[in-house]
Amino acid sequence: MAESFMSMPRVFFYVQHLLGIGHIARASRIAGALVRDGFDVTVVTGGLPVPGFPGDGIRTIALPPVVASNAGFSGLADHNGVAADEAFLSRRRDLLLAAFRELAPDVVIIEAFPFGRRQMRFELLPLLEAIEKANPKPKLFSSVRDILQQNRKAGRDEETVALVRDHFDGVLVHGDPSFVRLEDTFPLTSDIATKIRYTGMVAATRAAEPEETFDIIASAGGGAVGLDLLRAANAAAVMLPENLRWLLISGPNLPEGDYTSLVNARPPNVTLSRFRRDFPSLLRGARVSISQAGYNTVGDLLQTDCRSILVPFVAGGETEQTVRAERLKALGLAEILPEVALTPEIVADAVRAALVAPRVASVPLDLDGADKTAAIIRSMTG
Repeated sequence: MAESFMSMPRVFFYVQHLLGIGHIARASRIAGALVRDGFDVTVVTGGLPVPGFPGDGIRTIALPPVVASNAGFSGLADHNGVAADEAFLSRRRDLLLAAFRELAPDVVIIEAFPFGRRQMRFELLPLLEAIEKANPKPKLFSSVRDILQQNRKAGRDEETVALVRDHFDGVLVHGDPSFVRLEDTFPLTSDIATKIRYTGMVAATRAAEPEETFDIIASAGGGAVGLDLLRAANAAAVMLPENLRWLLISGPNLPEGDYTSLVNARPPNVTLSRFRRDFPSLLRGARVSISQAGYNTVGDLLQTDCRSILVPFVAGGETEQTVRAERLKALGLAEILPEVALTPEIVADAVRAALVAPRVASVPLDLDGADKTAAIIRSMTG
């Protein structure tokens, strides 16, 4: 007999995206898998709305959005770019706690924290306190990507370990340990080894054959960063044969003025779009992809034989994308271009080389992370 709505385990899934859309995309795929597994899922979002996410059949609570006020993630701003003051943040905290108490979940999943999202401690530490006081107390999981930001300040790793030990029942590491292990970017992993569960990479289900095809696709993720990549690709298209069809995907967060400048400079063989829900399908039909090295884009690429040119995001001391890109290059799955001083000539040369390179071979990495996450949570919640 089908499980009734009232008996479905309730999941409270907190996700805060600050700059790109990778966090909300990954969380949405996991939430969808939980729904398919019979969980009643509520996703609590704290960033700007993103078309198509969290997805159909997933209840959503949208907190007043905050974004990163700079590329280094060192401050928070509201949707107008105004620094978030104490009153604004206190209101968010109170709304989050009220939502938790009203839902009374069986499971709480917090995306990234305590390994990241330290900016959100003003509301997440009170949430941890509320979870501890709840009766019955829900199971608590940290949902974290496989590669963490490095060069953390002294004492932060120890603080993370203490929070995991004191509050969390499990750490869901969304990666394949044969590709990269948590200890590669988090030195104190052994201190919390009993909490860690590898899920495989959270990739989209294998896309259908594309309804539209392009030779080269250049994409900038969420679009808050990546304008230089798009400008270089737009100009590189002029340097290559006119019969090559290009698609530039700017991302929903590219400022309107920058998008307009790309439109005005667009050659006839270039199509420009803000967002394509069929992006994984388009990659299946493309010969070359130019992109940053974000988690979700790489997951999509690994399900194709498209040749990949990666431009890792490094602003503000970011290291995660560089680690991922270098691992892929070592496997012969990508070439790397520098984000700093990227020029149309560099991009054109890389595309010329990619067009004559062999198609990439299939990769034996575990890409079934969403469904395996749901299975792990099911096994740990009984």
